[in-house]
Amino acid sequence: MGKNIAVIGTGYVGLVSSVGLADFGNDVVGVDLRKEIVDELNAGRPTIYEIGLEGYLQRNLEAGRLSFTTDSDASIRDADIVFLAVGTPPAEDGSADLSYVETAARTIAGNLNHYKVIVTKSTVPVGTNRSIQQIIAAESGQTPGTGFSCVSNPEFLREGKAVQDFFHPDRIVVGCEDDRARSYIEEIYRALYLIQTPFVWCNLETAELIKYASNAFLATKISFINEMANLAEAAGADIHVIAKSMGMDGRISPKFLHPGPGYGGSCFPKDTKAIAATGDRLGVEMSVVKAVIDANAAQKRITAAKLVQAAGGVKGKTVAVLGLAFKAETDDVRESPALEIVEHLRVEGATVRAYDPQARDTFAAELGDAGGALHYCTTAFDALTGADAAIVLTEWNEFRNLDLERARSLMAGNVLFDARNVLDPMRAREAGFSYLSVGR
Repeated sequence: MGKNIAVIGTGYVGLVSSVGLADFGNDVVGVDLRKEIVDELNAGRPTIYEIGLEGYLQRNLEAGRLSFTTDSDASIRDADIVFLAVGTPPAEDGSADLSYVETAARTIAGNLNHYKVIVTKSTVPVGTNRSIQQIIAAESGQTPGTGFSCVSNPEFLREGKAVQDFFHPDRIVVGCEDDRARSYIEEIYRALYLIQTPFVWCNLETAELIKYASNAFLATKISFINEMANLAEAAGADIHVIAKSMGMDGRISPKFLHPGPGYGGSCFPKDTKAIAATGDRLGVEMSVVKAVIDANAAQKRITAAKLVQAAGGVKGKTVAVLGLAFKAETDDVRESPALEIVEHLRVEGATVRAYDPQARDTFAAELGDAGGALHYCTTAFDALTGADAAIVLTEWNEFRNLDLERARSLMAGNVLFDARNVLDPMRAREAGFSYLSVGR
């Protein structure tokens, strides 16, 4: 018999978690204060692009295990377990803004009508779950471990593969400090026990830091290989052979050793800044993480400058940008390298013709038409038509198989910057392009 679960927040983490927990046999209510979002989800239409999500959403709605509402109070009162999946955006100093988390904690305290387990899915700095516990205890008069329990259960969902990651995770991390709460968590995740998913049980602070440590390390690998790619390019070496050889070392692994224009998205930029700010707060120098942040910012500038130089300047010229999302298989453009690079091109006087198979609307919501300098196109070839130069910024599969001869025939110029190294250099040059890549 599954538990009654309320999930506060229906973004990437909240929506995927709601759908996944419902598919595990639990009764789940997703909560969002925006009625238009709730209406879309109850109609079976996902509000984010994520492979496989629509099918799971519709199946669990039809089965009656899943629904969405704007009524947070009633949802919390009816729930045995409340998941917090609200945003923790960066504040001006880089630390995480916990206002949404704190508001949710107060709402829970006001509706604590029986024992509940409060599970934090949002990525939060170390100490946040203790703070949530204190807020709920102070405002409800209930004792932690008796009237309620707080659990840290960070998510490790890759955008573009979030559904796959929810149902087949590498591990489940649970910061949990009492047996009753542990039994609740074991029950709702029973389906993962059956496929022998490893569970890491620890205290609240350890769970919070596992998430940040994981993301900071992956961001470090990306910034490292980008700097090595810049060095390889200057030295006449091939970063692909270097990265492949490095990845053969079992201590390193080949993952996240792909050079490009820098990392983006909702996690790495935010989480590296947050862990650096946490170090400052606790008096611990996070010099490696701070260097990673600086290197990533520099990589975006280097990519933009390299394109401008290759094109002999872009003032009065047209540049085709292929890819706006921060990575393939998502429509997320948060901290996408494309944002900074398009803006750089605009400042340099270029007209930009941009195409992305999924991220047009989300990019337009962020940057608009860039003062009239940015035009959104419906196909890659539409974007390339009349362009003096082109750059590939997202590793969508359709760009890997781009008809290079047709692309060259449509363009006015011949500069092609493959900032994701997804094209065959020999084929590109044979098609008549002045071809650039990263680190080779």
